[in-house]
Amino acid sequence: MEKMESGSILLDAASFGPLWRYIEDDTITDVDYNGADLWLTDINKVKTKADASVVTAKFLEVFINKVSMAVERQFNPANPILEAESEELRITAVHESVTSTGRAFCIRKAPAVPRYDAGELIRQGYCSREILALLLNCVKTKMNFVICGDTGVGKTEFAKFLSGYIPPQDKVITIEDNPEWHYAKLYPGKDCIEIKVKKERADGDGRGSVTAMNYTNAIKTCLRLNPSWIMLSEARSKEAKSLLECFSTGVKGITTIHTDNVLKIPDRFLNMIQNAMDADRMVNDIYDFIDVGVLLRLKEMPNGGSRRYIDQLCFFDRENGINRVSLLLDEGKLRNVSLPNSICKKMERAKIRQPFDYAALEEER
Repeated sequence: MEKMESGSILLDAASFGPLWRYIEDDTITDVDYNGADLWLTDINKVKTKADASVVTAKFLEVFINKVSMAVERQFNPANPILEAESEELRITAVHESVTSTGRAFCIRKAPAVPRYDAGELIRQGYCSREILALLLNCVKTKMNFVICGDTGVGKTEFAKFLSGYIPPQDKVITIEDNPEWHYAKLYPGKDCIEIKVKKERADGDGRGSVTAMNYTNAIKTCLRLNPSWIMLSEARSKEAKSLLECFSTGVKGITTIHTDNVLKIPDRFLNMIQNAMDADRMVNDIYDFIDVGVLLRLKEMPNGGSRRYIDQLCFFDRENGINRVSLLLDEGKLRNVSLPNSICKKMERAKIRQPFDYAALEEER
């Protein structure tokens, strides 16, 4: 059963009716109905049409009504967008009064299952053994990661994979508005706190807003909880400033952002900070406290599907007052094996002498 947020009603197999088999299928990530067609997307980003006749007008009315009741929100022309979520599902529905194609919905699945495995990533050509070893040794060395790419490239899934290599005694705090990380479930026994961010809402008289816990507040709260790592599902706005300030205290972290080149990460952070004076002051902090930039991409395959892979990998550092970026991987190909001095020193302090040696990591595990 799936319990929707803010409600006491359980959405079970009967509630999802003919869609339940897709909810149970771990290979399916999205179930979309556009008012006429039913589309399924699998873990390989292959999109196929399903039998839309099962989404009858009666089923659609009953299903959306149950979701609406579960979250105690109206769904009508005055309230044409309905959003609900459980631990593993996110449902968005759009009322027919604001579309020309009829009532539509999207069910996004984020189950608490590990979708990436080190050996499988290598076999699928996600990256080479050497690059994977380097990234895992960066986790071992406790470096800060920014993972970037377009929507659907698997940024959060790869971040979840990397976080699995954090030592169990290191306290991890995850911050997200939609439950996707599932750190406590994926890695039981590890020290973890999961913080759920609430969206801003208008107050009772409409004159302002009330925020139970926004991203900035969540990051500041984390510092009082003695974290070793902060996992921010996505840096989107002014919370980027708080995240950098958090990194400056010695707390490590992994986050994701939307950009199409690792070389754009500094500018993307400066744009998110929004305040020009803060941005000018913190430009050096970006190179001081962000260590690793990773760009993920999708490659279209002849079978109509796609393959995810690491397109770019870089290191940021600031030495002798100079901000630098070293691009090791570009277009999926290793261009440089020379690590910046600051990165080498961190590796040495962690007693890592062969950062590209995957076999040595396997022996340790």
